[in-house]
Amino acid sequence: MPAMGTLNDPPVQLPFVQISILLLSVVFVFAAFKYIVLDDDEERPVQLEVPVPEQCSPEWKGEILDEPTIKVFSPSKWLSQNRAPFDAIVQPMADYSASQGQGGSDNLGEDNVRATTEGTEDDAEVRKAQIYKENDPAKIELTALYLRRYILDNQETIATVACLDSGKTKTDASLGEILVTVEKLKWTIQHGEKALRPERRPTNFLMMYKYNEVRWEPLGVIAACISWNYPFHNFMGPLISTLLTGSALVVKASESTAWSTQYFGSIARAALVSCGHSANLVQPVLCWPQTASHLTSHPGISHVTFIGSRPIAHHVALSAAHSLTPLCLELGGKDPAILLNDIERLGRVASILMRGTFQSAGQNCIGIERIICLPKVYPQLVTILESRIKALRVGSALDDPNDVEVGAMISDARFGQLEKLTGDAIKQGARCLVGGKRFVHPRYPKGHYFQPTLLVDVTTSMRIANEELFAPICVVMRASSLDEAIGMANSTPYALGASVFGKATKDLERVAKEIKAGMISINDFAVYYAVSLPFGGVKGSGYGRFGGEEGLRSICNTKAVCRDRFPGLISTSIPPALDYPIEGARRAWEVCKGVVELGYGIELFRRAGGLWRIVKNG
Repeated sequence: MPAMGTLNDPPVQLPFVQISILLLSVVFVFAAFKYIVLDDDEERPVQLEVPVPEQCSPEWKGEILDEPTIKVFSPSKWLSQNRAPFDAIVQPMADYSASQGQGGSDNLGEDNVRATTEGTEDDAEVRKAQIYKENDPAKIELTALYLRRYILDNQETIATVACLDSGKTKTDASLGEILVTVEKLKWTIQHGEKALRPERRPTNFLMMYKYNEVRWEPLGVIAACISWNYPFHNFMGPLISTLLTGSALVVKASESTAWSTQYFGSIARAALVSCGHSANLVQPVLCWPQTASHLTSHPGISHVTFIGSRPIAHHVALSAAHSLTPLCLELGGKDPAILLNDIERLGRVASILMRGTFQSAGQNCIGIERIICLPKVYPQLVTILESRIKALRVGSALDDPNDVEVGAMISDARFGQLEKLTGDAIKQGARCLVGGKRFVHPRYPKGHYFQPTLLVDVTTSMRIANEELFAPICVVMRASSLDEAIGMANSTPYALGASVFGKATKDLERVAKEIKAGMISINDFAVYYAVSLPFGGVKGSGYGRFGGEEGLRSICNTKAVCRDRFPGLISTSIPPALDYPIEGARRAWEVCKGVVELGYGIELFRRAGGLWRIVKNG
C-alpha cells in the first residue's frame, strides 16, 4: 500500500498553463458558437397583421378544373389598353416622402396611381434623395428582424402557400424557400452594413497627399423580375438587399405564381409599415411577359435583376438596353456533379445527389442535371439510384407530406418535349431504368406530374445531356478519366453551379479550378447558397451576382472619392511650364517626362533624374 502524503511533502503544482489554455478554449468556443450560431440581435416583440389566405385552411379543398390554364385573354390587347399605369409604377414610389407633407397616402393602390412620367432631372434627383432619407439603416435592420421573426413563426403558412401555387412539397418549400430566406436575413443583419461601409483604397508616390476611398450609394428604384420556382424566396431575396442599400424595389413576379405573390408582398409591406416605413418601398407587379418590357426599359429604373430562362433573358437585355439599365441575369443551368473513383461512402453521396436532382421536382436552377462518374463508382451508383428513384412517391402538398417526395410541376407545357428527349436518348443507346413519362395521379388526374426518371449511359452527343431539363430526371454519364469528366462537365453552353465528390485533395482542387462555373461545392451540393456567397453564373447562365458583399454592392452606385489628406497644407498645384497657355512645348514635355520618371521609374537614378528634369524646366 503506497504511503500517504505528509505535511512535509512539497505542495502540489497545479498545471496553470494547461488550465489557462483550457479555460480560454472554452470561452473561445462559447463566443464563436454564440456569434455564428446564435444571435445577439435585440428585437422588441411585434405582431405583423397579415391575413392568412383561406386556401391554407385544412378544410379548404379547392376546385378541380377540366383544363387548368392562366391564359384567359390577349396580353397584347390588354397592354394596348393599360400601358399608362405602368408609366406610373415608379413615380409614386419615388414621390412617397414628398407626398407625406401634403396629406399623401401610404397605400399605393389603383385609386392613387398617377399616370405621369413628367418631371425635370432636378425633380428626379430630389425624389431619389427623399427615398434615401426614408430608408434609414437602423429601421431597415429592424424591418429585417421583424421579417425573420414572422417567417419563423409562420413557416407552416408560408410553405403551404408556396406549395399550393408552385406544386412543390413542404420539405422542398422548407429548404428552398424558408431556410435560405432566413439565412439571407441573418447574414444581411450581421454583415450587410459592414459590406457597404466606405472602403479605403491605396494611393501612389505622386499622389501621396491624397486620401482615397470607395463608397456604395443607393441607386433609387430597382426592379427584380423573378421566376416561379421559388416564389417566396425569389421575392424576399431582392427585397432584403435592395432595402439595405437604401433603394426601393419593384418586383415583377411570374404570372404562374400571381396568387402567392400577393400574400408574400403583404408580408413585406406589413413589416415595412411596422417599422415606420412606407409600404410603397416595395411594389409587386403582375403582368404578362409581353408587357414586362415596358417596365425593364423604364428610365426610372436604375437596375434590373432577372431570374429566369436564357431565351427570355435576351428580350430583357434588349429592353434594358434602351435606357442603358444595368442587369444581373441569373439564368438556367446544366449543373454537373463529378464523382471521382476514390469515394468511400457512396450511399451518403447518393443521398446528396438525390436531393440535388429531385428538389422541387427538378425545377431548380442549380439542380444537378448531370451526374458524371468515373468507372469504379459508376455501376454501384446506378444500382443505388435505381432502387431509390423507384421508391419515390409523387403527389400533392394537400396530401400527408410523409407520403410524398416529389410534387407537381408548374405546368405540363414541356411534358411532350421531355418525353421526346428521353426517347431520343434511348434510341442513341441510353437506358431508361425508371420513369420517362408523364404521370397521371389517381387523385389528381388533371395535375401536372412527371415520373421521377433515371436515365443512364448518356453521352455528350445526346440532346438530353445539353439542354436544360428543369424536371425530375436523373441523368447519369460515364467518364473514363478525370480529364474526360472535366471536359464533359464543360461541354454545355451553361455554367452556373457544379459539384465534385471524392477524397484526393489534388483531384478535387483541380476540378474546382478547371470546371467552368460561377460556383462549385466540394463534397456537397449547392452549399455556397446556404452561406450567402455571391451567386451567379458565366457563359449561357448569365452574368452579375447577387448574394454576399458582391451582390449588395452590385445594386449600388460605386462612387470613387479622392480628397486632400492635409487640406490647406498640401494640394495639387500645376507647374508653371504646364499652365495654360503653355509658353514652350519642349519645356512642358520635359516636365511631363520628369513627372513620369519620378513617379514610376524603376531604378533610383531614373527617379532622381526625373526630379532634376522637373526642377530644371518647371
